[in-house]
Amino acid sequence: MTPHDHGTAVAAETARFVAAVQQADPSLPVPGCPGWTLADLVRHAGSVQRWFTVLLRQRIQEPPRSRDVDLRLPERPEDYPAWLAESAELAADAFTDLDAPMWAWGADQHARFWVRRMLFETLVHRVDAELALGLTPVVDPALAADGVAEFLTNLPFAALFAPGTAELRGADRTIRFGRTDGEGDWLVRLRPDGFGLDPDGAGATADATVRATAADLLFLLYGRIDRTADGVEVSGDDELLTHWFAHSAF
Repeated sequence: MTPHDHGTAVAAETARFVAAVQQADPSLPVPGCPGWTLADLVRHAGSVQRWFTVLLRQRIQEPPRSRDVDLRLPERPEDYPAWLAESAELAADAFTDLDAPMWAWGADQHARFWVRRMLFETLVHRVDAELALGLTPVVDPALAADGVAEFLTNLPFAALFAPGTAELRGADRTIRFGRTDGEGDWLVRLRPDGFGLDPDGAGATADATVRATAADLLFLLYGRIDRTADGVEVSGDDELLTHWFAHSAF
């Protein structure tokens, strides 16, 4: 997917999110985010969008020293859905020159990193909201596959807020994540000094393998389902998979 596609998808995913929650009880618990209500979830999603928008407008070249942002958060949780919709509109205005060099915490040091990251923050929490409401989320398979790639590409850089990743080490151990509903194959290699995607891993034998649809792989990586879920196929070194999922929470 292109940066333009990511920006378009941010708007679409936000619209789905807003449509799901605008008539819902803000105090409803969200099982995908234990301890959160729908109001907490919507506030978080809108806050992330507005924070990333500030970074994009400033085209920051070094880590920000402050996360203070004027969120303009409404007083009533009932008004949060409209505020979230406005957050996406503000973000869209900052989706310009996305190939511009820019500091980012992940692998891609360009403005496009933040649009792609905003997209999957929004998508995963849209799914959280729909599941909390008893709805059946639908995720475009190609979009989900892009989300799997984005997650696995950036996870090695996420130790600041995902400290468990520091434990993802191994003596050249490999895990393959394979998509069952289209093209998509990702080999993660755990080394003594760290871990990451192996760009030359196509066709290589893996110590453990996880196969599922692109959407289920995305939900699995984000901890919304576990590897015992229907439709998830696992094989190989179960201890290695246990170690991965215990330390890869994002």
